[in-house]
Amino acid sequence: MFLSSGEASGDHYGAQIIHALRASLPNATFTGLGGAEMAQAGQTRIVKAEDVAHMGITEVILHAPYIYSQYRKLVASIRSHPPAAAILIDFPDVNFRLAKHLKSLGIPVIWFVSPQLWAWKRRRLRWVQQRVTRMLTIFPFEEQFYKNRKVQAEFVGHPLAELPLPTITREAYAAHNNLDPNKPWIALLPGSRWREIESNLPTMVEMACRHPRDVEYILPVASTIDRPRLADFTAGWISHYPGSDPTLTLPYIHLVSDAREALHHARASVVASGTATVQAALIGNPFLVVYKVSPITFKLAKSLVWYPPEVWPTEEGTDRNGNLPIAMPNLIAGRRIVPELLQERFNPDALSEALTPLLRDTPTRQRQLEDLAALRQCLTTQGPTPIVRVRDAVLSVLPPSVN
Repeated sequence: MFLSSGEASGDHYGAQIIHALRASLPNATFTGLGGAEMAQAGQTRIVKAEDVAHMGITEVILHAPYIYSQYRKLVASIRSHPPAAAILIDFPDVNFRLAKHLKSLGIPVIWFVSPQLWAWKRRRLRWVQQRVTRMLTIFPFEEQFYKNRKVQAEFVGHPLAELPLPTITREAYAAHNNLDPNKPWIALLPGSRWREIESNLPTMVEMACRHPRDVEYILPVASTIDRPRLADFTAGWISHYPGSDPTLTLPYIHLVSDAREALHHARASVVASGTATVQAALIGNPFLVVYKVSPITFKLAKSLVWYPPEVWPTEEGTDRNGNLPIAMPNLIAGRRIVPELLQERFNPDALSEALTPLLRDTPTRQRQLEDLAALRQCLTTQGPTPIVRVRDAVLSVLPPSVN
């Protein structure tokens, strides 16, 4: 079997898929591109994901000698030892090109975690039609999107929906993180990349300084972020405030380790657009979605992103600023169930105003809690888990000699 994944979440899924396949095919071997978890699960890595962290950037593949040589190693391995089947996990810039070679050799291609080409780069749809045997999606609207375009697709459920809620008690969590269990906690999730933290965290900190509340703030530290650097960055922004009012009581922001535990115990959260919004939705924590990029980047993205009716109903339209939603929970629900503060709307005053009704027992909070509970049901399928469904899809395309 050939598996290809170049990102942390995909590495985790890939390891689970290897374990599931080995239970059915004890003599199977696994090669390809993967991370440490896939290696521990038994993959012989032709290329290590950590060695080609930027391999997904088309310009790098085309022009950087080292990274291009690693890509050629993958192609050579496919041609010299054709696998019985291939499982490609997200990572579209690389996996679409690998799919072309796999298809030319008649190797079945199972793709797990669809690239978001329903939002942009829809010209790549023809690559799915031509190169992918089965597309296994983790969001329900993606199944119909592909089926309407003659792609064999199946919604298998979202792996995060299978995770149990954190079991640590509020008291134990408070003791471990030096928090006051008698106060509400607000979780701040600015992103897992440093660029995102620089763009999103200062506004969150300024909101906490400008609009003091009798709460405590918790800031989960992603595994990709250096904790001391984040602590210095956060403290620097707090000390930079309050300007002309030195008597103002400034907030203390606690750095914590686990995002899911923070979301589980927080009264409400401020979450940068990305995978964390799905985590927050599945845990059922009321939250706001925020994001800020350069004006040029935002203008370009706004001109490129367009959703087909399977993704975003036409009657829902844009917001008052002419923006389509970007938060995955809103796209899954087909309507805006969580507020989105983007670009100029993402400012300390607007953030505080939108956060306030989620901290109190208001109809707004109750409505979002109900919407998030319904969304969790949308991401869960009856019967086998997503990983087992991926295994079954792979087994269904293998030649009889393998099974």
